[in-house]
Amino acid sequence: MSQELDKLTTIETWIFDLDNTLYAARHNLFDQVAVRITDFVSDFLELERDHAHTIQKQYFLDHGTTLNGLVKLHDCNPDEFLAYVHDVDYSPIPPDPELDNALARLPGRKLIFTNGDVPHAERAMERLGVGHHFESVFDIVASDYIPKPEPVVYDVLVDLHGIDPTRAVFFEDMARNLKPAKERGMATVWIEGESSYAKAGADDGFIDFRAPELTPWLVDLALHLEET
Repeated sequence: MSQELDKLTTIETWIFDLDNTLYAARHNLFDQVAVRITDFVSDFLELERDHAHTIQKQYFLDHGTTLNGLVKLHDCNPDEFLAYVHDVDYSPIPPDPELDNALARLPGRKLIFTNGDVPHAERAMERLGVGHHFESVFDIVASDYIPKPEPVVYDVLVDLHGIDPTRAVFFEDMARNLKPAKERGMATVWIEGESSYAKAGADDGFIDFRAPELTPWLVDLALHLEET
């Protein structure tokens, strides 16, 4: 494993997904968001919740996010959607001093790349106590509401922030979102999600590293880089 980690010694840009990546899935924050998404779809399309949940998942699979499907097919106001679904209780996310320490020890800049929005990312990072490490949040608004894994969004991210993909690494819990990053030359780390949606594509050869959770893996990586 240590020899494999040597591949990351030249990294200068560290890119992190937010939900179920920067904070652990076991804190169940995104479960709250998912419930709010179902509620929004139910109200917006005037559907029973079971039908709304089916539509929610189908739009996620077909369009990258439920929001993208609602915008494309139903002219949904994305700002209203984002404000509604992120009106959740962030208190289940505890401070993560080990993550804070590991991020401080990684050389180079750090970015958030999320299909959520900046206010959601800022609230989650405030709970973790790590927001000061991040140069910028590239969110769904910055991408003109085009979500991962649409390839063009990765190009916009790279161009906007002057990223050399061959010296960047992307951490993400949705395996399929790592493919465009790998195709552009980035190293990829899959934070292993348990759902079938998270696992889709995980065995297709575009994942360099796998970790059950981010923090322990990043702590080990920071130590390895200091010893190299």
